[in-house]
Amino acid sequence: MRLAGSNVLVTGGAGFIGSHLVDALAGLKCRVRVLDDLSNGREENLGLHFGDRRFKFMKGNVCDPADVARAMEGVDAVFHLATLGVRHSIGHPFLNHRVNAEGTLLVLEEARRAAVKKFIYCSSSEVYGTARYVPMNEEHPTNPCTVYGAGKLAGEAYARAYWLTYGLKTVIIRPFNTFGPRSHHEGDSGEMIPKSIVRSLAGEPVLIFGDGLQTRDFTFVEDTAAGLVEAARCDGLEGGTFNMGNGSERTILDVARTVIRLAGDGRSRIKFLKGRPGDVLRLYAGSEAFRKKTGWKPSVSFAEGLKKTIRWFKSRGEIRVLMNEEKGANW
Repeated sequence: MRLAGSNVLVTGGAGFIGSHLVDALAGLKCRVRVLDDLSNGREENLGLHFGDRRFKFMKGNVCDPADVARAMEGVDAVFHLATLGVRHSIGHPFLNHRVNAEGTLLVLEEARRAAVKKFIYCSSSEVYGTARYVPMNEEHPTNPCTVYGAGKLAGEAYARAYWLTYGLKTVIIRPFNTFGPRSHHEGDSGEMIPKSIVRSLAGEPVLIFGDGLQTRDFTFVEDTAAGLVEAARCDGLEGGTFNMGNGSERTILDVARTVIRLAGDGRSRIKFLKGRPGDVLRLYAGSEAFRKKTGWKPSVSFAEGLKKTIRWFKSRGEIRVLMNEEKGANW
């Protein structure tokens, strides 16, 4: 579809990936509406967009029919990113399911009623569980290890059903591990790279849960946002499911060592702790189908992206304040 200048809704648009997606859509002169309850997102992530007449922020919940219906009025395309994360699901499985699965179903239904032209569902590589073979293509078995992964897989099933039953033009994207500025270090939203950066900048031990030989396929957040834009722009993806990743794997131990080298003050070290419940042991994306369809490919290297992320955390001010928000074992 022609995305430039269109009316788009981004659920979860004040969050990490969502806010970078808003930046990309604003660059296309889209009229962007964000629906976010700010449970994870921050208004500050949306920066100068509040001064743009094409931008509208709506505080609301994807589980509230009235909020979603109001946000959906006059929308051409929906990017559904609102979610509660992996570690959150360990301590709060029912709420996690409600937002990630039931919330997705509600957003899909309101999109159908509003005759939306394109619906992009941002799923997760967590639907796969641990790799049985690599690279992991879209035919790889799905065997999620957490309620989060299971809830995202349920959302995929709903998206496919709305394509098959109602003809709603849904596209399912499975981003692998995204990192970059605005990523979460705090509470049960915190992920390995931002948590490690904050700890390293503070001179605290970088934590590894398990042996550190788990692997992930990391993509810089601006590349992930660009891929979501291409998923909406490209015709012929409707009803499909596509991986989106860098196409390489790094061990958590290697990432921790790299963070310490780039961000540490000489005091940081690695501290090994008991493994995390439901931890996926290996992820390595096969994204050839998406690349061939759209021409998308990552443009920011891991090293360059990591340096940008470290600079962003340094710019946020007093590192001890950030460190106080970092919960270590965050489940």
